[in-house]
Amino acid sequence: MKLQNVFRHVNKKAVLFLLAGVFIGVALLAGTSSAMTYTDSADFCSSCHLMDEAYDSFKSSNHASLSCNDCHAPTDNLASKLAFKAKAGGSHMYMNTIGRNDIPDVLYAKEASVEVIEANCISCHEAGLSNVEYHDVKEGGCIDCHRDVPHGNGMYKPDDWFEPGNYEARS
Repeated sequence: MKLQNVFRHVNKKAVLFLLAGVFIGVALLAGTSSAMTYTDSADFCSSCHLMDEAYDSFKSSNHASLSCNDCHAPTDNLASKLAFKAKAGGSHMYMNTIGRNDIPDVLYAKEASVEVIEANCISCHEAGLSNVEYHDVKEGGCIDCHRDVPHGNGMYKPDDWFEPGNYEARS
C-alpha cells in the first residue's frame, strides 16, 4: 500500500483536532507550571497587605531563597500540594473579601498548616537533627522552639548575617 493511500483513509478533521488538543495541552501545562511557580512565590503571597510584616521578616531571613510554599504547602507530591493550595487559597480569598472583619490582629498557622510546616522543616533539616541531641521532634515540634524562623525578630541568625553584603550574596 502506497503512502498516498494511507493518507486518504485518515480523517483529516480528527488529525487536526488531535493536534489542536496536543497544542492546547502543552500550552496549559506550561501555563500551569508558571502559575504554580508564581503562586508559590513571596511576591504573590505579599500581594495581600496583611502579609506585609510576614513578607518583610521573611525577605530578611536566612530562608529568603525559598518560596513561601516550600514551607507552607505539602512537598511530598503534586496532588496533595494542589489540594492544600486550593483549600488555603479559597480560605485566603474569603478572609480578604467577605471575612475581612474576622481577620485576627496576629496571624497563626492553623493545625493543618502546622503539620505541613513541621514536615517540611524536618524534610530539609533531617540530617542536622540527628547531629543535635536535644532535637527530639517527638517531644514537640520545630515551631515550639523556632517560632520566629523565618518570620521573627532575627533569632537564630549568625552575627555575620547582618554584616553588609551578606544578605545580597544569599538572594
